[in-house]
Order: sequence, then C-alpha cells, then structure tokens
Amino acid sequence: MVDTLIIGAGTAGSVLAARLSEDPGHTVRVVEAGAHRRTTADFPPELTDSSALPTAAGAPWLWQYPVALTPEIPGQIVRGRGTGGSGSVNGCYFVRAAPRDFAAWSREVGTRTWDFEEVLPHLRSLENDEDYGDHAGHGRSGPVPVRRIARPGRLAEEFAATCLDLGFGEVPDWNAMPGGPDTGVGPVPCTIGPPDSSGRHHRIGPAHSHLLPALARPNLAVRGDTVVTRLRFEGTRVVGADCVSGGQPETIRADRVVLCAGAVESAALLLRSGIGPADDLAALGIPVVAPAPVGQWTTDHPEIGIEYRHPAPAGGAVPLEYVLAFDDIEIRPYTVAFAPDVHRMGVALMRPTSAGRLRLTSPDPLVAPLIEQGYLATASDRARLRAAVGLAGKILEVMSAQWSGGAGEGAISDHWLLERLGTSQHLAGTCRMGRADDPRAVVDERCRVHGVEGLSVVDLSVVPVPLSRGPQATVVLLAERATADLR
Repeated sequence: MVDTLIIGAGTAGSVLAARLSEDPGHTVRVVEAGAHRRTTADFPPELTDSSALPTAAGAPWLWQYPVALTPEIPGQIVRGRGTGGSGSVNGCYFVRAAPRDFAAWSREVGTRTWDFEEVLPHLRSLENDEDYGDHAGHGRSGPVPVRRIARPGRLAEEFAATCLDLGFGEVPDWNAMPGGPDTGVGPVPCTIGPPDSSGRHHRIGPAHSHLLPALARPNLAVRGDTVVTRLRFEGTRVVGADCVSGGQPETIRADRVVLCAGAVESAALLLRSGIGPADDLAALGIPVVAPAPVGQWTTDHPEIGIEYRHPAPAGGAVPLEYVLAFDDIEIRPYTVAFAPDVHRMGVALMRPTSAGRLRLTSPDPLVAPLIEQGYLATASDRARLRAAVGLAGKILEVMSAQWSGGAGEGAISDHWLLERLGTSQHLAGTCRMGRADDPRAVVDERCRVHGVEGLSVVDLSVVPVPLSRGPQATVVLLAERATADLR
C-alpha cells in the first residue's frame, strides 16, 4: 500500500511526484506506459534537441491517435509517451494563460480559486526566468528554466519586423505583469537550457526540471512500460489500479490515486473503470461505478497551416521563436521544415466556440478511443479564421513570400480552410472541472472526481475553458496547485 499512486509520468505526473515526495513520510509510486528514463543520458538525442519536433510517425516515444477534425476530415494527434510525456516532445513554448482565461475558469467552478491573482504566487515559484526573473510577477529560484532566443533566425526576424511595420506592438515578455499583453509580436518564452559551444540548446522538460532530481528519494518509486487497465474500487472509493507490466498482471493498492495520463488516456481510463456516461458504459458491458460526463466536452486549438516559400533557411533554436497574438488568434512562423524547401505558418484559433467529444469503442485498453474534434462547426469560428488567414497572407506578401492564398480574405472560402485544417495538439476538457451541479463537470475545483472518493485527475483534461496560450505552463501550474491538496 502506498500513500499516492500517480498514473502517468508526463508533465503533471513528473511535477506531482517530485513535490509530493518532498515529504519523506509520504510514499509515492508512479506508473508510466512508456519507457522510464532515469538520467538525462537515457533520453534519445531527438528528445533533448530543442530545435526539433520529434513527432515522426512510429516514434517509440509517442502515443498516436486517429481523430476526426470534422465529421468529414480525418486527422491524427500525438502525445508524448514515456518519462516527461508531451513535455519531452513539444516545442518548448512556456507562455502563461491570460488573466481572462483564469477569470473564466473561476466562473466555471464558482469560486475565485483560479483567478490570476490566486495562481500568480505558484507561477512565480515554479519558474527561473533568465531574462525577467527580477521583474514584478516573475521568479528566479524555481525549477523551470525560461529563456527567450537572443539571436533569432532570419525568418523570425523578418516576421517580427513585418508585424511591427503593420502596426502591431512589440512584446518583449509574453509573461509580463499585469498578466501578459493581449496583442503584439514578440519572442516566445521557452523551457530550454543555455546555448552550448555550438549554439544549440537542450530541451528541459518536466522530467529534467522535476522528476529526475527526485528519483534518489527512498519514498519515490517509478516504473515504466506499465499499462493501467482499470481502477479498483470498494464501493465508490478507489483502492488502487490493475496494471500489466512485462506481460504480467498486477494490482497496486493505494490510499489515493491521481490520474496524470493526459486528456486522452486519463479520460479513457475513467471510462474503462466505470466512471462515465451510464448508457455508453452499459453498451460496452462496463459496470457503472459513478455516472459522469467524461469525454462529453473537449476543446482544442484548430490551426490552419499555410505553406509558403521564402529564401530564409529553415531551422532555429526552437520550433517557434516568435509569435503574433491578437484577440483569440496566434500566428506562428515555424522554424522547423515540414517539407523540403517549404516553410509553414500556423494560424491558430485559441478560443473556439466549437467543441468535441471523446468516447470508447471498446473496453480493451489497447483500442484507442474515438476522438471527434468538432472543429469549425460554428460560423464565428470560420469567420475568425478567415480574417486571420487574410492577415497572415498580408504578412507573407510584405515578406515577399510565395503562397497560394488568393487575393485577400474575401477569396478564402470555407473549403480553402478545411483543406488546410489541422490541430495545435492541445486537447483539453475531457474530464472537465466544475461545480457538482454542472452537468458537464467531472472534477471539482481541487481536481477531485465527483461521486467517488480518493481519486483525482491532474492534467490538461480538467481545464474547463479554452486557453488563449499554449498549455504547458498551465499544466505545470495545475500540478503545483494540486500538491497542497494531495499532501
């Protein structure tokens, strides 16, 4: 019997394991479906190079899921698998969610728990901002290193200069007080180390900043290559989890279980364990432990990919060195090459009004759930993206780039958008946070699952509103906030 069993050693699981095990009297056990890497040297070079997006098909450090972007358009999403999770394969982007996101979050849970003023002390304590650590609202003593690229590549420089010429303001620090600017162009805060002798940076994800330094503690045990098949209950209290490791079944008993497996796997595990829509579970022959709207509301950031040609060489210190943000749009000039001699600009809708859902098609843990993104289902989402693509096209034209967008916003049809529709890979909300009387809510404001005891979910699946910025900083914050409630 352990005090806390954490399922998933990704971003949230790494943070929680390190923080909870600071108490030598609190035993923590972590199980991870992917490989467990015990030292920095155990990480493949692809996972340590901050300039890469190591998301090629078939990579052993990825979960890959088929999705329906719309009812007619299939797609695929990937998630990190193994120690560090998606924090070991992402673009190192570490921008705080906007104050209006936190205000909307608090409204959903009916308290001020998630107001920006309430979470700011945690945001400060977790970061070591090498550029602005001594400024108001920042920190310099936390475990997460934050840097901006001092010498961006030619493409990022031309993009930023063009945005300034078009009248957008300069944003030196997206995480500046009083909560970050809403509009402008500026360098992306990144979780990377200092440049080495060749000028390259290392990706420093949550495994490096939190979990690896804690592995020597006798009260912390981590096991990889272990698939959790279902949770165990006595009545409505969780008492552990059934696992398969090395082909052998095992039951791990725990006083408390915390799911940190991400928006896909945390939701799927709840459903397999009998927590979900009662009719759906019954149709799959899964006994109902507690009815809950697991998977019934999901959100993500739909993204239009614009391919173009430009004489600047591909490559940069990170996949995204600069970003332009305004209203609910981010325009992203990626430095990574998605095709030979072709650059890509992403136009992402950060607060979509369309929503999707996730559901099981089988109780078998090896069968991926069905994920329906529901992208661009509303006229307002399509209109916002058309206008944003029109602006992106103007930026490209000023940069003397070649692209096939037509002659301005009026020429951008819904069909044109759908042909280029993709995703920012930020699936959230499958285990939505909210009040007990909210028919969409799965967990309360402290991440505890409604209707059962001893079970929490701490990852992006609980976030109840679309975030105006990428989610990595918010997931670290979630785990930091949850620590006090789980000790």
